[in-house]
Amino acid sequence: MFYQQYKIGKTGLDIIVFIEAGAGGIAGRHHNMLTTMPLLLGLFSLLGTTCALDNVFMPGNYPIDETGAGMFVNDYNHTAEDIFFVSVSASWNYNTNLTKYNQQKQINASLEEQEFVEAWAKKAKEFDAAKVNFTDKNLINLLDQIRILGSANLPPDERKQYNTILSEMDNIYSTAKVCPHGETDLNKCWSLEPELTDKMATSRSYKELLYAWEGWHDSAGIPQKAYYKTFVEMSNNASQMDGFADTGEYWRSWYDSPTFAEDLEKIYNDLKPLYLNLHAFVRRKLYNRYGSKYINLKGPIPAHLLGNMWAQQWNNIYDIMIPFPNKPNIDVTDMMKKKNWNATHMFRVSEEFFTSLGLIEMPQEFWDHSMLEKPSDGREVVCHASAWDFYNRKDFRIKQCTTVTMEQLFTVHHEMGHVEYYLQYKDQPVTFRGGANPGFHEAVGDVLALSVATPKHLNKIGLLENLTTDKETDINYLLKMALEKIAFLPFGYLIDQWRWGVFSGRISPDHYNSEWWYLRTKYQGICPPLPRSEANFDPGAKYHIPGNTPYIRYFVSFILQFQFHKALCNASGHTGPLHQCDIYKSHAAGQKLSNALKDGSSVRWQDILRDFTGTDKMDASALLEYFKPITDWLTEQNTKNKDELGWSDFEWRPPVPEGYPNDTDKNTDENQAATFVNEYNIVTEKVWYDYIESSWTYNTNITVHNNQIMLEKSLKMSNHALKYGLKARQFDYTDFQNPETKRILMKLGNIERAALPVEEVKEYDSVVSEMETTYSVAKVCRGNGTCHPLDPDLTHILATSNDYDELLFAWEGWRNASGKNMRTNFKKYVQLSNKAARLNGFQDTGAFWRSLYDSKTFEADLENIYNELKPLYQNLHAYVRRALFKKYGTKYINLRGPIPAHLLGNMWAQSWINIYKLLMPYPDASHVDATPEMIKQKWTPLKMFQESDRFFQSLGLIPMPDEFWNKSMLEKPENRDVVCHASAWDFFNRKDFRIKQCTVVNMDDLVTVHHEMGHIQYFLQYKDLPVSFRDGANPGFHEAIGDVMALSVSTPKHLKTIGLLNEVMDNKESDINYLMSIALDKIAFLPFGYLMDQWRWKVFDGRIPESDYNREWWNLRLKYQGLCPPVLRSEEDFDPGAKFHIPSSVPYVRYFVSFIVQFQFHESLCKAAGHVGPLYKCDIHKSLAAGKLIGDAMKLGSSKPWYEAMRMITGNTSMSAAPLLTYFEPLITWLEEENKKNGETLGWPEYDWTPAFASTEPSAPADNNVSFLGLSLAPDQAKAGQWILFVLALGLAIAIIIVSVKMLKRK
Repeated sequence: MFYQQYKIGKTGLDIIVFIEAGAGGIAGRHHNMLTTMPLLLGLFSLLGTTCALDNVFMPGNYPIDETGAGMFVNDYNHTAEDIFFVSVSASWNYNTNLTKYNQQKQINASLEEQEFVEAWAKKAKEFDAAKVNFTDKNLINLLDQIRILGSANLPPDERKQYNTILSEMDNIYSTAKVCPHGETDLNKCWSLEPELTDKMATSRSYKELLYAWEGWHDSAGIPQKAYYKTFVEMSNNASQMDGFADTGEYWRSWYDSPTFAEDLEKIYNDLKPLYLNLHAFVRRKLYNRYGSKYINLKGPIPAHLLGNMWAQQWNNIYDIMIPFPNKPNIDVTDMMKKKNWNATHMFRVSEEFFTSLGLIEMPQEFWDHSMLEKPSDGREVVCHASAWDFYNRKDFRIKQCTTVTMEQLFTVHHEMGHVEYYLQYKDQPVTFRGGANPGFHEAVGDVLALSVATPKHLNKIGLLENLTTDKETDINYLLKMALEKIAFLPFGYLIDQWRWGVFSGRISPDHYNSEWWYLRTKYQGICPPLPRSEANFDPGAKYHIPGNTPYIRYFVSFILQFQFHKALCNASGHTGPLHQCDIYKSHAAGQKLSNALKDGSSVRWQDILRDFTGTDKMDASALLEYFKPITDWLTEQNTKNKDELGWSDFEWRPPVPEGYPNDTDKNTDENQAATFVNEYNIVTEKVWYDYIESSWTYNTNITVHNNQIMLEKSLKMSNHALKYGLKARQFDYTDFQNPETKRILMKLGNIERAALPVEEVKEYDSVVSEMETTYSVAKVCRGNGTCHPLDPDLTHILATSNDYDELLFAWEGWRNASGKNMRTNFKKYVQLSNKAARLNGFQDTGAFWRSLYDSKTFEADLENIYNELKPLYQNLHAYVRRALFKKYGTKYINLRGPIPAHLLGNMWAQSWINIYKLLMPYPDASHVDATPEMIKQKWTPLKMFQESDRFFQSLGLIPMPDEFWNKSMLEKPENRDVVCHASAWDFFNRKDFRIKQCTVVNMDDLVTVHHEMGHIQYFLQYKDLPVSFRDGANPGFHEAIGDVMALSVSTPKHLKTIGLLNEVMDNKESDINYLMSIALDKIAFLPFGYLMDQWRWKVFDGRIPESDYNREWWNLRLKYQGLCPPVLRSEEDFDPGAKFHIPSSVPYVRYFVSFIVQFQFHESLCKAAGHVGPLYKCDIHKSLAAGKLIGDAMKLGSSKPWYEAMRMITGNTSMSAAPLLTYFEPLITWLEEENKKNGETLGWPEYDWTPAFASTEPSAPADNNVSFLGLSLAPDQAKAGQWILFVLALGLAIAIIIVSVKMLKRK
């Protein structure tokens, strides 16, 4: 970067204020205009050009001939030195001490300079006619440069308007900010430097980058649009007054070549193959990072992903581009700090580089007056690195807030390259004190950095201990350089392509933005990441557009620097690859460079270039030679990947991210996320173990003390979930490459009840605990004081009794003792649960539960499956209803109505297997019931579990560990209350797995044992996964794994194999009996498994209000199951609470899902086992192939979407009822025939029918009396009393009516 006062003839009066010229980018090329520029230009517009310039600085009168012109130019040179020294000094003082006083001094000095330049330019024009006859070409050149007035050509009012427009555009750009989403405090908003620049350089979040990009382009660009059209018109007018067709032609004139534009196009085309290969490689890497959603391998790259606000240099994304990550990535920053380098030492090292070439050392004024570090005295300064020429031929300075880094070391050499240029041409006339063309100055700074950046040079100066020169390290180095140098070229080329088109009128104001993006896509292969229109003005988001700074100089400098580098390397005697050349200590190279620099701009740049490089043409060959190794490597990579060179999908644009602009402030560092996930996994095992151990203790010994311990551990677990859940939410994992990390963070981000305030977490836990306790300790007592718990007493009554009243006593008593007493708590539970769901981003708890199935059509899919199965269920229902009709008669059974819920052998009528004997299709044929044989053989609960373990091992699956046998509760203990509900437990320490079951020796519990052991097997298979993945692929999978084993275990074939069945009868009747027994368990369950959460989802979302809890519960049971309550129920009751999963907050639709997918699994496992024949006869016992198939799927846990696990087992990805219907096909046909034969009604059209009331407790034989009006009477006496009361009441009613009628007649 050089701080340059552009002379007349270079830029004109429109930019006489000192600027820091830069392309924008790293190593000193980020343009950061002076913070006071807008104010200065604004003041100029207010003050005009009136300034009391001392007459001693004004031009005199000169003869209008060659002699007079020589005198004029000589006077100008001496006078300009004084004026420019004062102006530069004032600007320096202000930039190194930002005060209002210094600001005013700078304004005054700049106004003097403006008046000086205008006066001398007008005087120079007086020689226009005469100079055509001058013989001194150098003199003509000087006059031509001094005479350019630029905007000073405009009348005062127009000049004021012109300056005001520039001031407004600069002010818009310099004050533009981007506020965080939702932020209204401007003090918390981001400026371009440093916040937005840092974000673009370091963030890898697609959305965060998009937000920064869009915010900057909108806030900086859009407001400028209103000014830019007028600016172009006025700039063109001024240029035309200087004899140019438009401002673009004026800018091109500095290069003194009629073929300048064509030469650039040729150079660009020469470089295009290299750029296309780099583009394709980068696009592939970004594709790997962001995926096909945001990167099209045949399209342009979204402009915000390349590490820079303008996508002009891509080196900031080198970390995701590194060709060989295991090879050195040279960064000597740590070594610099280790050796205690400071800013002054960095400049001394740089000076030594120049003097080693025999070039001029820095004068004392440089060391006395430069600002090499940010002042520590509290001064506000402009930190952007810049080199300054004070035009007195001895004072040259650098202003830089230097930090000790490798990047800053290169910047130091770059800036000192500018100062060396100043020193070399300091004795030229003021007008010639500049680069040979505008690109030369930047090229000189950069060419020196090409040597300094080499590993070879860093080794020489003691900053790199081990010099590695293998091919892979070279490729790493060259790619990093290419991301800086090659990536820039099309951008450096197109900026002024656009402006030249604007100035010439080829690009109209109505197409400013569309043409901007057309050129950016055409040359750079990038596209806007969001839709842009002519309401936007994206060119204005780049400083050089509102700052009116020509830009093609940077393209030129990037070409020239490599020509210079090759020439200097040749002079130094370097042999070998050009990218390894270091000209350090080469006097020959130094002399060659000095010869090129000392002429300044006094000689045509083409002549200087020819003397320097041997050609007077800019040429890309040196650059291509420098990058040849990386070009070849990129070509190989792109060929191997079959990547397209270019972007044939020219019009492709990426989608707007879902939820944008939310979550733009989240952490996108995948390495940090991986570290966090690993830490969570380690810590969580201990926290979860502690809680589960306390919960086990409570469930196997229900005491107040154990409950308190469990609640304390539960709170700790909630706090743990909250802590890590909130941390997980700080990551935006959308674009992470590791799917496991993404999946874990997604799971952790849902912190469930832990999202509640601490007191509400405690309240939630307490409410659920109280409901569970109510359920677990509930008992039904008889009049004689005998009380019955659910297990085993009430369960046994429902399973074995055929006494209508006895069944009703157990059924109604259980609901009164359990559900009725938890209604208040349930209401509070719903409120807290829903609040937690909303805090986790869900509409309600039901929405959260459904989200676990990762399907937007989940509810519709379930309804479709239910409707598919409905005919089978209705046929089974009609058949069972007929059998119950035969047992209980018309009093209790209506053949066109629902079935009383207590008659189906189960407390919840969810399984009807216990009434199988009432409705056995063929009583004389064999039926499967291993219970008698189990009792006969004196099976024990332990033996049942051992047999189940042998079944799993026969499939090649994992045997139960010792902890299972030592710590499980396989029988109901005596003398303490326990939760008898069968359950499998994972203690999350990868070795402790248990079952809690009050096992009874019967076939039903044998099937349950295999089901629970299926859960344990699932635990064992995925135990080594991260804790977040130790779960079923979806909630239904865990249940299905257990059940699919039971489908084999319950077959006659298997029962015979294990000695519980003497023979297997192979006939239709026995098959129908067997299928009926399975259907009474499986098919009867389906509507119950479906409606449980239908009810809860509607409770959670408010469709079922508290006032209708019980009514809607029974409406759903009637609708889906065809059941009715055997006694009147009201809203004082809470019958849902009589089912364990309601008070325990356990989602239930998983069981419906499991009953569907278990048949899909069964079908696939049977195929793997080589089974031939009906599906219902399949037993996979001893099939290692079936075991491997199911075991491999279980190993996935929940690490993959459930449909991937489904595909592994079944070959397809969706739930289907087809295998279930295939399994029951013989029974379906048989039921249809039977029901048709009996004239059965399918369904329950008389849905409002209810059974006659019966007493709720069987009469005790010792006392048959009943209570009537406080009297103990025999039943027939009480009935007579009821009739007497009825007659009396009726007579009283009639009398009241008669009296009322008479009274009305009197009126």
